[in-house]
Amino acid sequence: MPDSDLYLGIDLGTSALKAVLTDPTGAVRAEAEAGYAVSRPRPLWSEQQPEDWWQACRHALAQLAANGAPLDRVAAVGVAGQMHGAVLLDDRAAVLRPAILWNDGRSARECGELERRVPDLRRRTGNLCMPGFTAPKLLWVARHEPGLAARVARVLLPKDYLVHRLTGRFSTDPSDAAGTLWLDPARRDWDDTLLAACGLTRAHMPSLHEGCAVVGPVQPAAAATLGLPEVPVVAGAGDNAGGAVGAGVVQPGQGLLSLGTSGVIFVASDRHHPLPERTVHAFCHCLPRRWHQMTVTLSAAECLRWLAQVTGSAPGELIARLEASGRRETGVLFLPYLSGERTPHNDPDAVGLFHGLRADTDSTDLTLAVLEGVAFAFADGFEALQAAGSAPERLAIIGGGARSPLWRQLCADTLGVPLEYRESGAVGPACGAARLARLGARGGDVEAAIREDCLQPPLQATAEPDGSRRDYLAARLDRYRRLYRLTRPLHAAD
Repeated sequence: MPDSDLYLGIDLGTSALKAVLTDPTGAVRAEAEAGYAVSRPRPLWSEQQPEDWWQACRHALAQLAANGAPLDRVAAVGVAGQMHGAVLLDDRAAVLRPAILWNDGRSARECGELERRVPDLRRRTGNLCMPGFTAPKLLWVARHEPGLAARVARVLLPKDYLVHRLTGRFSTDPSDAAGTLWLDPARRDWDDTLLAACGLTRAHMPSLHEGCAVVGPVQPAAAATLGLPEVPVVAGAGDNAGGAVGAGVVQPGQGLLSLGTSGVIFVASDRHHPLPERTVHAFCHCLPRRWHQMTVTLSAAECLRWLAQVTGSAPGELIARLEASGRRETGVLFLPYLSGERTPHNDPDAVGLFHGLRADTDSTDLTLAVLEGVAFAFADGFEALQAAGSAPERLAIIGGGARSPLWRQLCADTLGVPLEYRESGAVGPACGAARLARLGARGGDVEAAIREDCLQPPLQATAEPDGSRRDYLAARLDRYRRLYRLTRPLHAAD
C-alpha cells in the first residue's frame, strides 16, 4: 500500500462483522470478517450478545493485521450496522440482556399499544409501527421483564454499542435513530412524546450527530486491544444508509437495492417524504440535509443461507449447480418470509413456504425458487415505491447476494430496471462507514467533501432487463402474491 492515510470502515451485520481499510480515493485495500450466531430461543425471537460483536471486531482487525494491513496508518474510523436492535445498558454501561434484533417479531401486541398511547405516531415518525423497530421492544421488556426494565439507564442501537466500546461515548446518527420510532425525522431530533410513551426520556438516549461528525477518539484501552491509533471515530450510519454512501447514493432520486441478509430498496431524497400506509419507511439519511425512503423484506440472502444449511451445501455451491444446470424455470414457488415480513404486508406471523413440490423436484428447483421468491419480494417493495412516486429508473445493487450474476439478472428481469454492480458492492456498508470516517477527518465544507468523496465506485457489470422473460416472471409473480393471500389465514390462526 502507498504511504498515506487509511480509513477503517466497520459493518456490524446480522451474521458477521466486516472490516475494510480504504485509501483516500475510497478504494478497498484490505478486508476481513468474523461471524457470530443469532439466537432464536422462542418462536419469533431473534437475539445476539453484544459482547459477540466486540469480539468479532477484535478478530476481524486481528485478521487485517495478520495479513499485513498497517492499522497504525488508520486516520479515522466509521461504523455502520444492523438497525433497530435494542441494546439495554444499566447505569454502569453493563449490558442487561441479549440485544433484541431487527428481525425479532415478538412485539406485535406492543405495536398496537404504542399506537394507542400516541394516536398521531404515524404523523410524528412518518412510519408505521412494526415489531422490528426499537420502541415496541422496550414496551415488551417493560411488560415481560419489569425488574430488568427498571434498571435500564441507556438504550443503544447495535452499531452505537460498538462506537461506545471504541470511544466511551453514547452517540447515534439520524439514519439509525429514525428506525427507533423515537425520532422526529423531519426535525432530526428526539420526540419527547414518543419517548414518554415508552417510559423514557432524552437521558436514556444517545446524543445525536450527523453520520460524518466526530464523536470522540478511540480510547486508550480500545486502541491497545484492537491495535489502532487513538484516532477520531465518527457517528456512523444504519447499514442501509451506510451502504448508500458506499455506493454513492447520496443525491435525490438515486437508489439502490441491497441483497443482504435482508432485502432493501433505498431511494435518497432532499426532504422527509412519508408514506406509512404502504409500509414504506421514511428515514433520515446519514448525511446532513438528506432523507430517504426504503422498503424492506426481512429475509433475502438469508433464505439462500437457510436452504444451504438444510441441504448440507454452501450457498455458493447451490448457485453454481443452478448455473451449471442451465435451468431458468421451475414449477416450485417460494414465499421468503422466514422471519415474517415488512413491506408490503407488515405481518410478523408470515411464514416461509414451498409450493408445487413433486416427486421429481430437486435441489436445483428449490434454489431457483428461493432466488425467484426473493426477487418477487423486491417487486412488492418496488411497487410500493412506485405508489409513492419514488421508484428510480435504475438502481445500484449491493450486498453479499449481489455477487451472483444470475441473481442480479433475475432481480433486474423481475423489476424491469437495470441493476448496476459496482466495485466493492459486496461490502457496501463498510465502505460507506469508511467514507464517513474520511469526511469526518477532513472537516471543513461538508457538502463540498460529499461531492468529492461520495462518488459512485467504478462500474463492474450492469444487469439489463431481459424482455423475453417478462411474461414468465409476471405470471409467476401473480401466483406468488395469490399464494400469500390464500395461505395467510392459516398462519394467522396459529
